[in-house]
Amino acid sequence: MSLTIKLQITSSISPFKLNPKTHKNPIISHFSQIPIYHYNKLTNKATTFSPIRSKKMKPHVTKSSLIEPDGGVVVDLIVPEDQRDLKALEAETMAKVRLTKIDLEWVHVISEGWASPLKGFMREDEYLQSLHFNSLRLVDDGSVVNMSLPIVLAIDDETKERIGGANDVALVGPDLNTVAILRSIEIYKHNKEERIARTWGTTAPGLPYVEEVITPAGNWLIGGDLEVLSPIKYNDGLDGYRLSPKQLREEFDRREADAVFAFQLRNPVHNGHALLMNDTRKRLLDMGYKNPVLLLHPLGGYTKADDVPLDVRMEQHSKVLEDGVLDPETTIVSIFPSPMHYAGPTEVQWHAKARINAGANFYIVGRDPAGMGHPTEKRDLYDPDHGKKVLSMAPGLEKLNILPFRVAAYDTVAKKMAFFDPSRAKDFLFISGTKMRTFARTGENPPNGFMCPGGWDVLVKYYASLQAEEAAAPVVVSA
Repeated sequence: MSLTIKLQITSSISPFKLNPKTHKNPIISHFSQIPIYHYNKLTNKATTFSPIRSKKMKPHVTKSSLIEPDGGVVVDLIVPEDQRDLKALEAETMAKVRLTKIDLEWVHVISEGWASPLKGFMREDEYLQSLHFNSLRLVDDGSVVNMSLPIVLAIDDETKERIGGANDVALVGPDLNTVAILRSIEIYKHNKEERIARTWGTTAPGLPYVEEVITPAGNWLIGGDLEVLSPIKYNDGLDGYRLSPKQLREEFDRREADAVFAFQLRNPVHNGHALLMNDTRKRLLDMGYKNPVLLLHPLGGYTKADDVPLDVRMEQHSKVLEDGVLDPETTIVSIFPSPMHYAGPTEVQWHAKARINAGANFYIVGRDPAGMGHPTEKRDLYDPDHGKKVLSMAPGLEKLNILPFRVAAYDTVAKKMAFFDPSRAKDFLFISGTKMRTFARTGENPPNGFMCPGGWDVLVKYYASLQAEEAAAPVVVSA
């Protein structure tokens, strides 16, 4: 028997900068009336009951760091410090593979164990399992772990020819510094159309990750085991917030957390998100947990051009904590280093799986997670409810708890964000992420109580700086 619960939230968030001296890690969300889904493997049936009223619900309380990562161990591929010089000298003798900025982000992800038990860029058998089954079957015991996104490294014909019959290659970063060694390599065909169709469910033009990463990539994929010469750093003032899965597990234990609920976002936090996150913690307390801790985990890798940049989001998040919207004592803010695919139900499995490896046992999933508008048509690319439904069925995610949410909106009577009450629907105002960004761009203030003043000021200043840059840009006149 296994207990599966999942938290769902609607997110429209943006960027922020964190002040290392004042920021202590926050998270918030909006939901209520949480049904608990209990799945019986013997009968293949699921039943639903209230987590508060049901006497059946006696959650097993365990140390967060004792929640087993996929494969049983959090992978750590960083070369020990006393071996780095020797490995670097060895790498100089090898054929070189040049990494893009996004390739380097994937090296970061793999090296710290977010993709455990994966130990390098995928070889062909791993790639095919990921692409066709959204999972990997472990050789040791035949068990299945979730792996919905192929994590691969592309090379072109020239690089393939230069590698020849070599067994190992050196990976070189965008700055030409050697980053890692890829051992026991395997090179195989990169069928881009198949990869795109199976990951996104469409080959329509205009998919951001496809245009940025896959279309310009080479026609070959190279897989192998990674040895990363030193921890990946970005020197952007935010490296202190990039906690690895092992570091997060240690922090959860230090805070004596008996439940950890993770909130993934790529937008600014408004008071509706805060309402959901705070209410989530209250409900976990009602379920019998003594010290639930929130992992506010903004995505820190590649995002599309119109998303709010990471540094702005982190600053905004910091203000949310400073203004007391989230409690720093029960919130950890950390950056999730993964690039963003915008691949909807396929990608949300990756987001959930990575948080399992970091020790989180509850995951908040919102409306249309990892989704976006269709690139060529005026509609959502994915059914907004499919992400939540897929997570409740996905192979390898059975140990993750999912808590559905109750939608929050702006209550024009109470003049604050509140849970939506259908009986007086006319009193509620829904402010989308697009509407919020329009307010910020035009300098128009949202209703009082929508977002903490400090956080809103961060967004207004960011969009004002964009407008100033656009006004200062030279005008190019073509003949």
